[in-house]
Amino acid sequence: MADGFEAMVDAAQPFFADLAKNNSKDWFEPRKDHYTTEIRKPAELFADLVAEDLSRRTGMAQTPKVFRIHRDVRFSKDKSPYNAHLHMLWSAGKDSTPAFFFAVEPGRVWTGMGFFAQGGVILTRFRKFIDRHGDALTDELARLESEHGVTMSDYGPEPLKRVPKPYDPDHPHAELLKRKSLALGAPLASDWREKGLLKSVEAAQAAYIPLWTLFTENF
Repeated sequence: MADGFEAMVDAAQPFFADLAKNNSKDWFEPRKDHYTTEIRKPAELFADLVAEDLSRRTGMAQTPKVFRIHRDVRFSKDKSPYNAHLHMLWSAGKDSTPAFFFAVEPGRVWTGMGFFAQGGVILTRFRKFIDRHGDALTDELARLESEHGVTMSDYGPEPLKRVPKPYDPDHPHAELLKRKSLALGAPLASDWREKGLLKSVEAAQAAYIPLWTLFTENF
């Protein structure tokens, strides 16, 4: 059953499609009130509601975040001032817990989950987790793909060319050991309008809970 949040998606997709073609302050400023009223404010409410559901399912308080429309261009060659998408994140704020994602982009609505070790102690622990629990991890990845169409994304730092020491180059999970992050995602089910955006996103994110738990209990 529709819950009203489809209006947020219907406002966001054409808005961001136009923004992608006219990414400038001159274009955005006259439309800022529309963005705030029709997209950002509903998104903040939506994020709060999803946080309540995820907190209940995981047993940990999940903090919602609606990403800013303004891009940080300080270290980017691309100086476009605005993000032409609506991205949200929910995190328990701990190094051992992956974060949940939701995104509305021109032509695409999707959910996901990610773990970003990047470097240092966390990356070392990430590799130890793969070494010890790689079989369970690959089983979960296969389940998510076969049952929910979830695939691994290239988002994040590029994988290493070689398996890092002290692990064997022929390690059964060599490709995972080369990674510094694990980002997963899938399009939202096509019947989300009939079921309602909120319930559809909550159901999609529930599919990630076993993998989230595997990380949280063993990292």
